[in-house]
Order: sequence, then C-alpha cells, then structure tokens
Amino acid sequence: MKTENKIVLETKNLDIGYCSKKGLQYLAKNLNITAEKKKLICLLGKNGIGKSTLLKTISKTLHPLGGDVFVNTVNLKNASPQFLAKKMGLVFTERIPDGELTVFELVALGRQPYTNWLGKLSPLDLEKVHAALNMVHIASIRDKKYHELSDGQLQKVMIARALAQDTEIIILDEPTAHLDIHHTIEVFKLLHKLVESTNKTIIISTHEINLALKLGNAFWLLLEDQFISGGLNELIGTNAFEKLFSKEQILFDPRSKQFHIQP
Repeated sequence: MKTENKIVLETKNLDIGYCSKKGLQYLAKNLNITAEKKKLICLLGKNGIGKSTLLKTISKTLHPLGGDVFVNTVNLKNASPQFLAKKMGLVFTERIPDGELTVFELVALGRQPYTNWLGKLSPLDLEKVHAALNMVHIASIRDKKYHELSDGQLQKVMIARALAQDTEIIILDEPTAHLDIHHTIEVFKLLHKLVESTNKTIIISTHEINLALKLGNAFWLLLEDQFISGGLNELIGTNAFEKLFSKEQILFDPRSKQFHIQP
C-alpha cells in the first residue's frame, strides 16, 4: 500500500515531448506517476516511445509541455538547481570534461553541490567519495585516467559519481547500452544491491527487459497510448507486459516471468 511518506517523486497530469519547427510534439500526456523510496524502478517501452524524454523531464533536464513534477512535494517549477542537485543524481549519456581527470576526480565531481566556491573537498566530502568508490568496487582504479577505462569501468565511475552526490533519487538512462552481457549483468546486480544497502530510489530506463524483470521491484511501462505502473506480480495479473510488444515477435510467459522470442 502506498503512503505519502514513501513517495519521493510524483507527477501530476504531466505532458512530455519536445519543440520542433512544426510546433509542440507530444510523446505522452496526462502522466500521473509516483516513485517510492527504496525501489529499483525499471522504465520499459519500445524505441522512440519517449523513455529518455520522460527521464529528462522528471529531472528538469527538459521542461514539461504541461503538468507538474514534484520531488518531496516540492514542485520542480519552483526548485532551484541547488535543491535539485541535492535531491537527484543523474547518469545520462554525456560528454566527460576535457583533461586528464582520474577516476577519483570524476567521482569527486559529485560533491559539487556541497563544496564551497573554491571547490575544496571537506573531510565529509572525501568520506562520501571514498564510500562511493568502495560501494561500486572501483577503489583499486581510483588513480587511473578516465580515458584508460573500459566502457564497463566508466559506467561504474558514473554511478559512483551519482552515489557521491548523496541524493535520494538516482536516474539512469540506458546505462548498459554499450556494455557486453557480463558487464550488463554486473551493473544490474550492482543497482539492485545499492537500493537495498542505501535506501535510495533508482529509476532506470532499459531495453534489457528480462534482466529488469528479474532484478527490478517496480515497473513503469510507457506504451503508445497508455502508462502503466506497478510491481511484477501486479502487472502480470493484469496482463500488462503483454502490451509491450507485438505477440507475433515476442511473447511474455507469466510462469517464467520472462519474455521469449516466438519461433
């Protein structure tokens, strides 16, 4: 049962999309979503359906086309960048700053919302950075330059940076998109364990649907004309997963709780 004090993020009548030369292009309308504390929430849907746009909108990276987003009951329309930086960590596809930054220095960037104008790390900042490195098991490569890292290592560094930021919510957009199966499973297991050990809410968009079904504990399904959310068994009970893909190509098996390719 959902209770007020468990909800860390909420949307009300949210419209998402983008502006183009043709005007406003809506991808989804009237989204009423809640995210609870201590959940690994997996956002699922077809390519181009608007998953990235939704994540960017609820993190104020994009402006909504309508409606509102609330973090701890604070409307993001009225939230300062400083407030948001202390409430929400983001792991999006982004360009890393130029230079010879080490793993430690990249993770330490997560402390920027808390450092003074000189950017000097306090003992508490250093403690948070070291804790993040240890949680993601990359302390042994802390002195490596970021350009020396594999894709899997770099993704862990970005997650560690978000952990060092010490926010209630972490949002990741396709964090395993360029990883092999070994590192993909490793990242999913890591996120699952972090939810349990840190009590954070982690929201992840992914195409690794079967892994998400095994390790996630709440799901947002973004469909062409509908948004559905709930726990695994709840959504199985309402046949929600069957709406994600064409049955001619891929079929959801409620017994194994997995998708299977049609022969």
